[in-house]
Amino acid sequence: MNSFFTSSYNFTDDMGRQVAIPATPLRIASLHDISITIPLIELGVFPIGSHGRQLKNGAPFIRASKGLTGYDFGNSDIEFIGSTPIDIDKLAVLQPDLIISTFWQKANVEDLQAIAPTIVLDCHHRDEIEIFDILARITQTQARLNVLKSLYDEQINRIKQILDTQDTSVNVIQPFENKLLVWHTYSTLGRVLRDAGFQFPQAVENIPQGKCVEFGAAQLPELEADYVFVTYRTDKNHTPQNSINGLNAVKNNFATHFAPAQNGRMLFLPREEATSNSFAALAICAFTVLTHISGNYIQTSNNTPA
Repeated sequence: MNSFFTSSYNFTDDMGRQVAIPATPLRIASLHDISITIPLIELGVFPIGSHGRQLKNGAPFIRASKGLTGYDFGNSDIEFIGSTPIDIDKLAVLQPDLIISTFWQKANVEDLQAIAPTIVLDCHHRDEIEIFDILARITQTQARLNVLKSLYDEQINRIKQILDTQDTSVNVIQPFENKLLVWHTYSTLGRVLRDAGFQFPQAVENIPQGKCVEFGAAQLPELEADYVFVTYRTDKNHTPQNSINGLNAVKNNFATHFAPAQNGRMLFLPREEATSNSFAALAICAFTVLTHISGNYIQTSNNTPA
């Protein structure tokens, strides 16, 4: 195990393990791109190596990072260390002084710990800001995080000032294998909607926090809301049509059976921005929600603009 650091403190990770980690880590390896790597970059800390994905031609990429931070493997010093499980040998060569993993990563924790102090975070049950809080504390970048939080607060306040969120219902659905996946809070987009004070269908409120439930065609009325958001994967070159095809697989001619679609209030967003743990993604979601919903006011309001 490396011994680059001279001072350390005990950190209790989400596996309940107490790990002695460096007080000022200088060579962090991130084992999840969206949940750990992007937040680190936004905090101004570039990991020496990161988990990533690969295109069909084998070229690696950090999912959503180029569009949210401007950085990827190709224009930074971040080394690609594989997907899941990551390449232990590549990781060892980098000589990290701290490894940050997640429950999603399949690499054996004992093997990782043999290389460097390793902490494991539960990114499914911790919300996005909690992960940022932990990373900022570890990297001593709380001042930067406070600026990002202030920016986000202003974006949410603007939504509340302009939209009647308390009297507007919303939902987020994701077609998958002839079913609709619905979360209590749909990651980044869901956080924006809940922080802004929008209302959700009772069927969604009944879903435990952090959980996802499958719905079938017969349950469509339970998922209707004033505005419904649907996501699609741009990292796989998908377009809204891919999600429309998925919706039609749930119910033939889906739009004719779902009131938000009939009313032109079913909105499509790239999944990378809707799910990445990123303040840039939060800003994109906040702006999209504000402009799309306020854009419908012209159809319902008789007020004359000032």
